[in-house]
Amino acid sequence: SDGSATLYFLDPTTLSEVRRIDVTAAGEPVVRLNELEYIDGRVLANIWQTDYIVQIDPASGVVDGVIDLTGLLSQAPPAQSAVDVLNGIAYDIATQRLFVTGKLWPYVFEIRLIEQS
Repeated sequence: SDGSATLYFLDPTTLSEVRRIDVTAAGEPVVRLNELEYIDGRVLANIWQTDYIVQIDPASGVVDGVIDLTGLLSQAPPAQSAVDVLNGIAYDIATQRLFVTGKLWPYVFEIRLIEQS
């Protein structure tokens, strides 16, 4: 991603662009895609300067899930210094654990995704 609504897919050997898709939700472009992680056939992308991570179908670019992390940082002990935006997604494939953090955050959070109906 370059921060727009476009995801670029690159050849891992040459880093040449193989294809690109526009990411949409309800037919509208989803801009400010930041910090990406590929997990179980889906792309997770933080929406820069928000508390949201979207789940994207890499074949179509359609957002098929939203993770709302509003209030996550406030559940931890107060930080000793200023913190910035949510901006980190990591996945441990061996243990299937998902972690999130942010710029200048003194904590890394392990989260579990629960599908809502």
